[in-house]
Amino acid sequence: MKFAVIVFPGSNCDVDMYHAAKDELGEDAEYVWHDETSLDGYDAILLPGGFSFGDYLRTGAIARFSPVMSEVIKAAKAGKPVLGVCNGFQVLLEAGLLPGAMRRNESLKFICRPVGLKVENNNTMFSSAYEQGEVIQIPVAHGEGNYYCDEETMASLKQNNQIVFTYHGTNPNGSIEDIAGIVNEQGNVLGMMPHPERAVDTLLGGADGLKVFKSIVKQWRESHAVKA
Repeated sequence: MKFAVIVFPGSNCDVDMYHAAKDELGEDAEYVWHDETSLDGYDAILLPGGFSFGDYLRTGAIARFSPVMSEVIKAAKAGKPVLGVCNGFQVLLEAGLLPGAMRRNESLKFICRPVGLKVENNNTMFSSAYEQGEVIQIPVAHGEGNYYCDEETMASLKQNNQIVFTYHGTNPNGSIEDIAGIVNEQGNVLGMMPHPERAVDTLLGGADGLKVFKSIVKQWRESHAVKA
Protein backbone atom coordinates (compact mmCIF):
# COMPACT_ATOMS: atom_id res chain seq x y z
CA MET A 1 0.00 0.00 0.00
CA LYS A 2 1.25 3.48 -0.83
CA PHE A 3 0.53 6.53 1.32
CA ALA A 4 0.76 10.17 0.23
CA VAL A 5 1.68 12.52 3.07
CA ILE A 6 0.55 15.98 1.98
CA VAL A 7 2.91 18.78 3.06
CA PHE A 8 1.70 22.38 3.25
CA PRO A 9 3.87 25.36 4.20
CA GLY A 10 3.60 25.23 7.99
CA SER A 11 2.93 21.47 8.34
CA ASN A 12 4.84 20.07 11.32
CA CYS A 13 3.42 16.57 11.78
CA ASP A 14 4.25 15.28 8.31
CA VAL A 15 7.32 13.43 9.61
CA ASP A 16 5.19 11.73 12.27
CA MET A 17 2.68 10.65 9.62
CA TYR A 18 5.47 9.32 7.41
CA HIS A 19 6.98 7.44 10.37
CA ALA A 20 3.64 5.80 11.20
CA ALA A 21 3.11 4.57 7.66
CA LYS A 22 6.68 3.74 6.66
CA ASP A 23 8.44 2.65 9.82
CA GLU A 24 5.64 1.29 12.00
CA LEU A 25 3.49 -0.32 9.30
CA GLY A 26 6.24 -1.09 6.79
CA GLU A 27 4.20 0.36 3.93
CA ASP A 28 5.32 2.71 1.15
CA ALA A 29 5.00 6.43 1.88
CA GLU A 30 6.03 9.63 0.15
CA TYR A 31 5.88 13.32 0.99
CA VAL A 32 3.76 15.25 -1.52
CA TRP A 33 4.20 19.03 -1.71
CA HIS A 34 1.02 21.11 -1.72
CA ASP A 35 1.46 22.36 -5.29
CA GLU A 36 1.39 18.88 -6.86
CA THR A 37 -1.40 18.30 -9.37
CA SER A 38 -1.66 14.53 -9.33
CA LEU A 39 -2.14 11.89 -6.65
CA ASP A 40 -2.40 9.02 -9.09
CA GLY A 41 -0.59 5.96 -7.83
CA TYR A 42 -1.35 6.56 -4.15
CA ASP A 43 -3.73 4.31 -2.26
CA ALA A 44 -4.37 6.57 0.74
CA ILE A 45 -3.98 10.27 1.52
CA LEU A 46 -2.75 11.67 4.85
CA LEU A 47 -3.19 15.35 5.76
CA PRO A 48 -0.98 16.11 8.77
CA GLY A 49 -1.26 18.57 11.60
CA GLY A 50 0.58 21.85 11.90
CA PHE A 51 -0.14 25.43 10.96
CA SER A 52 -0.73 25.43 7.21
CA PHE A 53 0.02 28.88 5.81
CA GLY A 54 0.39 30.16 9.36
CA ASP A 55 -3.32 29.58 10.11
CA TYR A 56 -4.05 32.99 8.61
CA LEU A 57 -7.71 33.91 7.97
CA ARG A 58 -8.92 30.64 9.52
CA THR A 59 -7.23 27.34 10.18
CA GLY A 60 -7.06 25.46 6.89
CA ALA A 61 -8.72 28.27 4.92
CA ILE A 62 -5.75 28.95 2.64
CA ALA A 63 -4.53 25.35 2.38
CA ARG A 64 -7.95 24.42 1.08
CA PHE A 65 -7.06 26.26 -2.18
CA SER A 66 -3.69 24.54 -2.69
CA PRO A 67 -3.49 22.77 -6.09
CA VAL A 68 -3.18 19.35 -4.45
CA MET A 69 -6.58 19.71 -2.78
CA SER A 70 -8.36 19.22 -6.09
CA GLU A 71 -6.65 15.85 -6.23
CA VAL A 72 -7.51 15.09 -2.60
CA ILE A 73 -11.17 15.76 -3.38
CA LYS A 74 -10.87 13.58 -6.49
CA ALA A 75 -9.34 10.75 -4.45
CA ALA A 76 -12.06 11.08 -1.81
CA LYS A 77 -14.80 10.88 -4.43
CA ALA A 78 -13.09 7.77 -5.83
CA GLY A 79 -13.39 6.11 -2.42
CA LYS A 80 -9.74 6.21 -1.39
CA PRO A 81 -9.02 6.59 2.36
CA VAL A 82 -8.35 10.22 3.30
CA LEU A 83 -7.21 10.93 6.88
CA GLY A 84 -6.90 14.50 8.17
CA VAL A 85 -5.47 15.00 11.65
CA CYS A 86 -5.69 18.28 13.59
CA ASN A 87 -4.87 20.94 10.97
CA GLY A 88 -5.62 18.26 8.37
CA PHE A 89 -9.12 17.92 9.86
CA GLN A 90 -9.52 21.68 9.63
CA VAL A 91 -8.48 21.61 5.96
CA LEU A 92 -11.04 18.87 5.24
CA LEU A 93 -13.77 21.00 6.83
CA GLU A 94 -12.76 24.04 4.78
CA ALA A 95 -12.72 21.92 1.62
CA GLY A 96 -16.25 20.68 2.29
CA LEU A 97 -15.17 17.04 2.50
CA LEU A 98 -16.57 16.92 6.04
CA PRO A 99 -19.48 18.87 7.57
CA GLY A 100 -19.21 21.44 10.35
CA ALA A 101 -16.62 23.99 11.40
CA MET A 102 -13.81 24.46 13.90
CA ARG A 103 -13.74 27.17 16.57
CA ARG A 104 -11.23 28.31 19.15
CA ASN A 105 -10.86 26.10 22.20
CA GLU A 106 -13.34 27.05 24.90
CA SER A 107 -10.43 27.99 27.17
CA LEU A 108 -8.93 30.19 24.41
CA LYS A 109 -5.63 28.44 25.18
CA PHE A 110 -3.46 26.00 23.23
CA ILE A 111 -3.81 22.48 24.65
CA CYS A 112 -1.11 19.82 24.40
CA ARG A 113 -1.60 16.63 26.42
CA PRO A 114 -2.88 13.07 26.24
CA VAL A 115 -6.68 12.67 26.33
CA GLY A 116 -9.06 9.76 26.56
CA LEU A 117 -11.04 8.81 23.47
CA LYS A 118 -13.97 6.45 23.13
CA VAL A 119 -14.45 4.46 19.92
CA GLU A 120 -18.06 5.20 18.99
CA ASN A 121 -17.98 3.42 15.63
CA ASN A 122 -15.52 0.63 14.86
CA ASN A 123 -17.23 -0.20 11.58
CA THR A 124 -15.11 2.13 9.44
CA MET A 125 -11.92 1.71 7.42
CA PHE A 126 -10.13 3.80 10.06
CA SER A 127 -11.38 2.12 13.24
CA SER A 128 -12.00 -1.56 12.50
CA ALA A 129 -8.93 -2.65 14.49
CA TYR A 130 -10.53 -1.25 17.68
CA GLU A 131 -13.30 -2.73 19.79
CA GLN A 132 -16.64 -0.95 19.86
CA GLY A 133 -16.66 1.28 22.95
CA GLU A 134 -12.91 0.85 23.52
CA VAL A 135 -11.27 3.69 25.44
CA ILE A 136 -7.83 4.75 24.20
CA GLN A 137 -5.25 7.43 25.00
CA ILE A 138 -4.18 9.80 22.20
CA PRO A 139 -2.43 13.20 22.53
CA VAL A 140 -3.98 16.47 21.37
CA ALA A 141 -2.11 19.63 20.37
CA HIS A 142 -4.31 22.45 19.15
CA GLY A 143 -5.72 25.89 19.80
CA GLU A 144 -8.76 25.56 17.55
CA GLY A 145 -10.24 22.13 18.07
CA ASN A 146 -13.72 23.08 19.23
CA TYR A 147 -15.84 21.24 16.66
CA TYR A 148 -19.25 22.74 15.94
CA CYS A 149 -22.19 22.02 13.65
CA ASP A 150 -25.87 22.97 13.52
CA GLU A 151 -28.69 20.76 14.78
CA GLU A 152 -29.54 19.43 11.33
CA THR A 153 -25.94 18.37 10.69
CA MET A 154 -25.70 16.78 14.13
CA ALA A 155 -28.86 14.78 13.50
CA SER A 156 -27.38 13.59 10.21
CA LEU A 157 -24.06 12.64 11.83
CA LYS A 158 -25.89 10.54 14.40
CA GLN A 159 -28.32 8.98 11.96
CA ASN A 160 -25.50 7.91 9.61
CA ASN A 161 -23.21 6.79 12.46
CA GLN A 162 -20.52 9.24 11.33
CA ILE A 163 -19.17 10.02 14.80
CA VAL A 164 -16.13 7.76 15.15
CA PHE A 165 -14.35 9.12 18.24
CA THR A 166 -15.55 11.15 21.22
CA TYR A 167 -13.59 12.58 24.13
CA HIS A 168 -13.83 10.34 27.19
CA GLY A 169 -13.60 11.72 30.71
CA THR A 170 -12.73 15.32 29.90
CA ASN A 171 -13.60 17.35 26.83
CA PRO A 172 -10.43 19.43 26.31
CA ASN A 173 -11.80 22.02 23.89
CA GLY A 174 -15.59 22.31 24.27
CA SER A 175 -16.37 20.37 21.11
CA ILE A 176 -20.10 19.81 20.65
CA GLU A 177 -21.30 16.38 21.84
CA ASP A 178 -17.65 15.67 22.83
CA ILE A 179 -16.85 14.96 19.17
CA ALA A 180 -13.18 14.19 18.47
CA GLY A 181 -13.44 12.57 15.02
CA ILE A 182 -16.00 12.12 12.24
CA VAL A 183 -16.24 10.45 8.84
CA ASN A 184 -18.10 11.50 5.72
CA GLU A 185 -21.28 9.68 4.69
CA GLN A 186 -19.32 7.47 2.29
CA GLY A 187 -17.05 6.44 5.18
CA ASN A 188 -13.69 7.00 3.49
CA VAL A 189 -12.77 10.46 4.83
CA LEU A 190 -11.90 10.78 8.53
CA GLY A 191 -11.09 14.00 10.34
CA MET A 192 -9.90 13.90 13.94
CA MET A 193 -8.27 16.45 16.23
CA PRO A 194 -6.20 14.03 18.40
CA HIS A 195 -2.92 12.83 16.89
CA PRO A 196 -2.84 9.02 16.36
CA GLU A 197 0.51 9.36 14.56
CA ARG A 198 2.03 10.52 17.86
CA ALA A 199 0.88 7.34 19.59
CA VAL A 200 2.23 4.53 17.42
CA ASP A 201 4.97 3.14 19.68
CA THR A 202 5.35 2.56 23.40
CA LEU A 203 8.57 4.59 23.22
CA LEU A 204 6.35 7.58 22.44
CA GLY A 205 4.25 6.94 25.53
CA GLY A 206 1.69 4.63 23.97
CA ALA A 207 0.65 2.86 20.77
CA ASP A 208 -3.13 3.30 20.85
CA GLY A 209 -3.04 5.39 17.67
CA LEU A 210 -1.39 2.73 15.54
CA LYS A 211 -4.69 0.91 15.06
CA VAL A 212 -6.00 3.82 12.98
CA PHE A 213 -3.29 3.13 10.41
CA LYS A 214 -3.58 -0.65 10.76
CA SER A 215 -7.29 -0.34 10.02
CA ILE A 216 -6.57 1.53 6.78
CA VAL A 217 -4.09 -1.14 5.64
CA LYS A 218 -6.43 -3.96 6.67
CA GLN A 219 -9.28 -2.51 4.61
CA TRP A 220 -7.03 -1.92 1.61
CA ARG A 221 -5.64 -5.47 1.67
CA GLU A 222 -9.10 -6.98 1.99
CA SER A 223 -10.45 -4.91 -0.90
CA HIS A 224 -7.42 -5.77 -3.08
CA ALA A 225 -7.22 -9.46 -2.18
CA VAL A 226 -6.65 -11.70 -5.16
CA LYS A 227 -9.34 -14.33 -5.35
CA ALA A 228 -8.29 -17.86 -6.31
